[in-house]
Amino acid sequence: MTGRSGVPVALTVAGSDPSGGAGVQADLKTFSALGAYGTAVLTALTAQNTRGVTGVHPVPAEFVGEQIATLLDDVTVHAAKTGMLGTAAVVREVAARLAGRAAGPVVVDPVMVATSGDRLVDDDAVAAVRDVLLPVADLVTPNVPEAAALLGTAPATTVDELPGQARALLELGPRAVLLKGGHLGGDVSVDVLATATSVVETVRPRIDTRATHGTGCTLSSAIAALLARRRAAATEDAEPDWAPVVEGARDYLQAALAGGAALGIGSGHGPVHHFAGIWAV
Repeated sequence: MTGRSGVPVALTVAGSDPSGGAGVQADLKTFSALGAYGTAVLTALTAQNTRGVTGVHPVPAEFVGEQIATLLDDVTVHAAKTGMLGTAAVVREVAARLAGRAAGPVVVDPVMVATSGDRLVDDDAVAAVRDVLLPVADLVTPNVPEAAALLGTAPATTVDELPGQARALLELGPRAVLLKGGHLGGDVSVDVLATATSVVETVRPRIDTRATHGTGCTLSSAIAALLARRRAAATEDAEPDWAPVVEGARDYLQAALAGGAALGIGSGHGPVHHFAGIWAV
């Protein structure tokens, strides 16, 4: 691999969304908006739009691994994120390739269900994420249903339940957990950031919008982009300071959510505006 570049480089390992609001397309837009050079490894092709997913075509696990290995043999990557991985075989391959931190800190977005409600992974893949990928993760970013699936428990119904579930997720091996409470409703959106030393809430006003396609992808890729920027500028590797990175990513997502409706893309759950503040509708 080449020497460390001063240009922040972020990697997404995820599926494709032809409608551009989620998956690799959303990740690359987010990386660009936040000043990181985007690289991408595809794990699956999907047939989807803002109304739903009609088909998924997985990439063979061996070729996913070859994509990662070939990229890292030539390009210095400062932070990586995973999104939709699809199959247990792909999950295991990605975990093995990223375990050595050659791609920097690893943010795991355990994508299981699309915004439309369509399921994107099977039970074996969920088990592989829990048992193989989470121990590799520096940060995992599940929403309420995903946290319940990983823990094998009922979904949280109140904000008060989030800290306990976040701590339980920490016991599965990640270095930090950002448990997203957006599914709980209310006037504010409360996420819980848990590390080995603290559990804190991060709060934003809830935006009333149907333009929510790809919010999870966008938040996790924003975190990866900001991590890449910090690592590219650092003289030596250090444990990430999660609070400012998470708050910065949430600020970015908040603006993207506020601008999404004006895009008018599709007739279902439209995308957020990844370039809000950069170009106007």
